[in-house]
Amino acid sequence: MMSRLQKGLIAGFAATVAVSLLEIPNLFMNWFDPFQSVIAALIGMPDALAVGWVLHAVAGVLILGPLFAYLCPRLPTDTPETKGIVFAVGAWVVMMAGVFIVGDYRTFNAGSGFGTIAWLLVTHAVFGIVLGNVYARLVARDKRQTPHVIGGATAH
Repeated sequence: MMSRLQKGLIAGFAATVAVSLLEIPNLFMNWFDPFQSVIAALIGMPDALAVGWVLHAVAGVLILGPLFAYLCPRLPTDTPETKGIVFAVGAWVVMMAGVFIVGDYRTFNAGSGFGTIAWLLVTHAVFGIVLGNVYARLVARDKRQTPHVIGGATAH
């Protein structure tokens, strides 16, 4: 049986991989500013895309995954996927506030400003869907494996 923290880490990893796979074509097609370059620019290293990838992975797996596992029972809505979307859109709001308060005002240039913001919102929603789905599957798996003993102990 896994702890909620472990389930959150696994779900955060799966969601981060899913969003990273969405981001790869964007790197080559250059539709919008890549999420990783936005993160790198936010910390003052706009040319260090690798740093953006590392911070993206750390945030998704080590911060957002476990935080979702902790908050999931307290989030509104009924399905795990919508709980994930609510959580991820909240993370997007916090990130955007950080970009606009702490970051450089040129983070979103005129050519891709709104498109990049919309792309980040969409990818966060996908992150939330995958995060909620994987987390719920892990919880359901643990419930199926837990022995249902009433008034006694399990045999070893």
